[in-house]
Amino acid sequence: MSKVNTAPIKWAQRSDSLYITIALPDVKEASVDLADETLKFKGKSESKEYEVDIAFFKPVDSEGSTYNVLPRSVVMHVMKKDKEEEEFWPRLLKDKALEKNQVKIDWDRYVDEDEEEEGFDTSALDGGMDMGSMGGGMPGMGGAGGMPGGMDMASMMQGMGGMGGMGGMPGMGGGAGAGGMPGGMDMEALMKQMGQMGGGGADMGGDAGEPDSDDDSDDDDLPELEEN
Repeated sequence: MSKVNTAPIKWAQRSDSLYITIALPDVKEASVDLADETLKFKGKSESKEYEVDIAFFKPVDSEGSTYNVLPRSVVMHVMKKDKEEEEFWPRLLKDKALEKNQVKIDWDRYVDEDEEEEGFDTSALDGGMDMGSMGGGMPGMGGAGGMPGGMDMASMMQGMGGMGGMGGMPGMGGGAGAGGMPGGMDMEALMKQMGQMGGGGADMGGDAGEPDSDDDSDDDDLPELEEN
């Protein structure tokens, strides 16, 4: 049976949350089990097996916490249970002796309690997993969450199709389809109707033009009548 190593942990905190890093590169077969009072992790890194089994100093909110497996580490944003207290913990683990051997301060994210101005930069957790319910964080990642938007667009495009083309795309059709327009027969029928109206308009225009010329000829004839 292969030896299981204890994974190194780094942590920092804000008044409402913890930022925990399991400093292992290229973790495979990662398993993260976060409860309100404990954190358990198992995974392989560089062909070695690692684990974490710790009890927190105070309860956390597992439902509102997330984690992500990155190329060089596993990061977790863990929300504190008692947010109303708004106080810093003196340490991460309930077991002070274990903390000395296994946990280090993440000085890159550390701030003093008196200097806290904003929360953690959680951009590294984008696309991560919701530890409360494994599928809970997935829709927000553009998977299922992105689909309703696509369906709405499709419905809009279908609705616009009946209006004579795909929302301003008829010009891209070239010679495709009837009349070269994605609008199809609806657009062709409309053009025919417009053509008929245009024909009538042309006739009217012609009639309107002829009286003008007649009026001009009448005007020309009037001086001749006066001369006679």
